[in-house]
Amino acid sequence: MARMQRRRFSDPADTRVFPRGKVEVVELDDIVVGRMTYEPGWRWSVDVRPVAGTDRCMYHHVGVTLQGRLRAEMPDGTELEIGPGDVFEIPPGHDAWVVGDSPWVSVDFEAMRSYGRAEERERDQVVASILITDIVDSTSQAVRMGDRRWREVVARHNELAERIVDRHRGQVVKTTGDGILARFDAAPRAVRAGSEIAAAVAELGIAIRAGVHTGQVEVLDGDVRGIAVHAAARVMSVAGPDEILVSAATRDLLPGSEIEFDDAGLFELKGIDGARQLFRLRRASAP
Repeated sequence: MARMQRRRFSDPADTRVFPRGKVEVVELDDIVVGRMTYEPGWRWSVDVRPVAGTDRCMYHHVGVTLQGRLRAEMPDGTELEIGPGDVFEIPPGHDAWVVGDSPWVSVDFEAMRSYGRAEERERDQVVASILITDIVDSTSQAVRMGDRRWREVVARHNELAERIVDRHRGQVVKTTGDGILARFDAAPRAVRAGSEIAAAVAELGIAIRAGVHTGQVEVLDGDVRGIAVHAAARVMSVAGPDEILVSAATRDLLPGSEIEFDDAGLFELKGIDGARQLFRLRRASAP
């Protein structure tokens, strides 16, 4: 439930420092806000890329510039320069750099939960809950809507999904053209995120299917690999429209979470030995 509260950047919950820049973060329950300060000469692909482990910034930024100027560039060459007083939106997949001799200072309201935090750079084995989604009948939907409208719908789908995953303290590892792959450190968060994404994108006139599996994954440079990732993809592939299926391994981690399932039956999953019991999400109450 929303409540009246306030926080100050002079007393941040977290400060993330990287070459020629820092992010100071405050938290208002589920809302995370960051103040970004980048010194002259700062460039994402030089100063943050080694921390992020991706070729470009994969976070969606929405905020307001307080001081200085910044230029952002998308892969297709589109550029945007923003200065004091400008309210901005920068989609994932960009590079950016400070323009001029003054620091760029802004307040950002999106994806600040994990932006600027070092990802695992070693080849680590961790246990994670993997959520994979897919837009149902994406090819026919694209034909029906036309290229321009379809690109807009997919872009909005990605924005909504990223926002919801971040709210549940997960990480969008990658987008897949018509879906996402995200990882979470807790099974209930993965399931609730899948449920909320399905409800949110319904307003766009599309439906998704989703699969969740929990197991050991290999984390390398921000990506995730391993049998658990393949298993989550196979679980998703047998789901129907607006259906979220989870593996038994995930369901076994959910007692007391107020998340309810129906038995979906036994399935032979491609590339995975033996029939696997899957469960269909019926209701995911708020935590």
